[in-house]
Amino acid sequence: MCGIVGYVGPQPVTPLLLDGLSRLEYRGYDSAGIAVMEAGEVSVHKSVGRLYNLEERLRSRLLSATRGIGHTRWATHGEPSERNAHPHLDASGTIAVVHNGIIENYQELKRELTATGCSFRSETDTEVLPHLIRQVMDRDGVNLFEATRRALAHARGAYAIGVISANEPDHIVAARLGSPLIIGVGDGEYFIASDVPAILNRIRKVIYLDDGEVALLRPEGITITKLDGTPVPLHIQEVTLSAEAAEKSGFETFMLKEIHEQPRVLRNLLSRHTANGRVALDLTGFDDAYFRNLQRIMIVSCGTACHAGIYGKLLIEHLSSIAVEVDLASEFRYRDAKISPETLIVSVSQSGETADTLASVRMARGRGCKSLAICNAPGSSLVRESDATLFTEAGPEIGVASTKAYTAQQMAFALFAIALARARNDLTAAQEAELIDALREIPDAIHYVIDRKDPIKAIAEKHHDGPSSLYLGRKFNYPTALEGALKNKEISYQHAEGYAAGEMKHGPIALINEYLPVICICTKTRDEVYEKMISNMREVEARHGRIIAVASDGDDNIKGFAEDIMYVPPIRDEFSPMVNVVALQLLAYYAAQARGTDIDKPRNLAKSVTVE
Repeated sequence: MCGIVGYVGPQPVTPLLLDGLSRLEYRGYDSAGIAVMEAGEVSVHKSVGRLYNLEERLRSRLLSATRGIGHTRWATHGEPSERNAHPHLDASGTIAVVHNGIIENYQELKRELTATGCSFRSETDTEVLPHLIRQVMDRDGVNLFEATRRALAHARGAYAIGVISANEPDHIVAARLGSPLIIGVGDGEYFIASDVPAILNRIRKVIYLDDGEVALLRPEGITITKLDGTPVPLHIQEVTLSAEAAEKSGFETFMLKEIHEQPRVLRNLLSRHTANGRVALDLTGFDDAYFRNLQRIMIVSCGTACHAGIYGKLLIEHLSSIAVEVDLASEFRYRDAKISPETLIVSVSQSGETADTLASVRMARGRGCKSLAICNAPGSSLVRESDATLFTEAGPEIGVASTKAYTAQQMAFALFAIALARARNDLTAAQEAELIDALREIPDAIHYVIDRKDPIKAIAEKHHDGPSSLYLGRKFNYPTALEGALKNKEISYQHAEGYAAGEMKHGPIALINEYLPVICICTKTRDEVYEKMISNMREVEARHGRIIAVASDGDDNIKGFAEDIMYVPPIRDEFSPMVNVVALQLLAYYAAQARGTDIDKPRNLAKSVTVE
């Protein structure tokens, strides 16, 4: 949700930085700052609150500087304050860094740097970067570009960064991994930005940095390498975006952008709600005693959120000793549900305005039940009418077919399930830490799937013209099958059905023939489900169905009978749906693209269903 802007060229830099940052205000922020090269030194100016506070401080100042970087910050590590605002400096005050994302191993790096004598001024994860770059420069005797590249080899997490140094005043170094960053190419001038709108009024040519790339911007030109030093050819593209499309960050559609945002969203959730091997949820009004005395949980939701609810039920019952039910809100509100004050209502909604879900919550609260919302929209009706909210914090999701909101809901359920199980003494501290470690693997695993989207695209283009498809999954991946089928229906308009694989013999098997694509989610697990899925796939094979498998890397068992395979990294059974569903999102996306549909605005659908 942060914004980055940088500039090297002949023009006064301060107004360019402020204008660019103002065009990124939609991303959300709580402080702002710039660092510019002035009289051979790095001059830093910061302010808390809205951008105009910084503008007032800079009025009629620094107009001679022509190099600099700027940032709007949304607090993650440390409160909103001037000392936590970006840019951050090294101890000598000669290197300045702006950063979007999260350095996941910053505490480890901070301990190492502190042991060498570094003193930290802020509470942020970002501040380790300028200190680390300076350490590499002094130790290895290399320039800013090389030192940044080497320093980033020690950083884990997500980042888009801009770096300047008083020792090389004509240079800006930029890099990205998991957080967007672009280079604007002008006539003898260059920009960096976290989103196209920041510089769209200045340039019409851009370079979209890929993950793991580092760029050097100088008045003479641009150099890009990978983190290992391998040169990367410049791929300059014309900007043809409309004002509306400019917010897509260069992606073809909002949906594709939002698919790519999922690792960042999940990292942010984990960072906000885990610390020291424990889940820490701020759910005012719900203490451990309440959870210990709880008799039952009822999850109410609609559409994609209902699939997240089914996953939540499976996970909560797997980890804790409480009974959970899931109901479609549109049905729950009209049946005589046997609920009492000992029943917790968990409602799930991206918008917080879903009419049936709201009505269900109101009905349950009228019967004395407490309500916990899992929601993406602060200030929404659902948030206001619930006793507490676990925010998914996925940011604006503009594509009608939900992607990042869904995986954020799954992650929210995972965090809630762990916290609930601990409160009820169903988990040991060691087990909780182990589960959190497994959750931390998910963002990188999703990156892995996204980086291998080309084979998924080829599979979609091969099978997109069929009239129907069947999705099969078991246990934790039963809701994944439901969600994969829904995504396909929503945006490609191809009929699709999701089924629990064991139910296939109770009817759907009659549909299978040599024309029907059957998508089977068969990632390796530690229990009997994997072998059962293999048996179900053999039944499809025997009837000449066209099997498309989602399988774990290194699994060769499926090659003999699956026509096509989408490989994903091995992930702990309970959490594999958060990774597997991304492959199905991409499959639906490229099927819709091949069919020529309006992906962001599918017919007859609305983002928020506020009527029955």
